[in-house]
Amino acid sequence: MLSGIGLPFDVRPVRVDETPLHGESGEDFAVRIACEKVLSSRQETTADIHIGCDTVVIVDGEILGKPVDRRDAARMLALLSARSHKVLTAVAIACENLHCDFCVTSVSFDTLSEQAIAWYVATGEPMDKAGAYGIQGRAALFVSAIEGSYSNVVGLPIQLLPELFSKQGYDLYRLLGDD
Repeated sequence: MLSGIGLPFDVRPVRVDETPLHGESGEDFAVRIACEKVLSSRQETTADIHIGCDTVVIVDGEILGKPVDRRDAARMLALLSARSHKVLTAVAIACENLHCDFCVTSVSFDTLSEQAIAWYVATGEPMDKAGAYGIQGRAALFVSAIEGSYSNVVGLPIQLLPELFSKQGYDLYRLLGDD
């Protein structure tokens, strides 16, 4: 998505413990993890601007992160079947200071048969995705409605970037130039 808006970047994976704290809300969890990712990145590289994100799916107050195995992925998909859920992505940017914001989108799924769930889990696609699905992939077949930001559900709410860059003293539109 950053390439799509013309922003050059390097990917620097970092390791942080993505376990929710007892009683932690989805919002607090996503913000904490996004901040931890960006702070870890700052320690490892000398880039001017660091961006970290974390996406969670929330249904019935339960935070659905990445599934631990195929059975967990199937459980999550069954939980999302024939209902709406919230997708929350936090974005943290660090340069001189650390700033974070988040976006929430409502996604509705059609009824998923056991066969559809088994098929999707067998593709391997859900294994590294919050809530065990990627809307930009095969799981698009399951989505009956979306209210809010599509890019948020993919994992980076692009619309938050201009304000977050501004808080760091950068004009994102000027950085992107006119090409």
